[in-house]
Amino acid sequence: MKFDNYMILDFPSKSANEAFARSAVACFAAQMDPTLEELGDIRTAVSEAVTNCIVHAYPERLGNITLRCRILKDNVLDIVIKDKGVGIPDIEQARRPAYTTGGAERSGMGFTIMESFMTDLEITSKPGKGTTVHMRRKLQRRQ
Repeated sequence: MKFDNYMILDFPSKSANEAFARSAVACFAAQMDPTLEELGDIRTAVSEAVTNCIVHAYPERLGNITLRCRILKDNVLDIVIKDKGVGIPDIEQARRPAYTTGGAERSGMGFTIMESFMTDLEITSKPGKGTTVHMRRKLQRRQ
């Protein structure tokens, strides 16, 4: 797939890196001249995806998170967030609102939020091998 620009980040699954990932994607997306609402939606979706990696993919240890952003034709921001953690045994169940394996302090709304803020959301996972969250957001053309 053709793209105009890209960035790739690899970082450990430390909670401090959630804000780093969110900010890095926002800075990268800024070259597309998004609206404040679009930028806020993208930041929130990235935050949810990275938080899922930190909390669920590596519950007992630190692991690696890879984040890739590309600018595609037609003003589309393409984001992939990947881990090599425990994986998700049932993606359909995990995508249901309020479903969580994280206990009472977790809302279980991460995938629902990502889906509502992005144009497309695809999740692939293999237990014991990790999870990939692929999100796209078509941005308005500002004049």
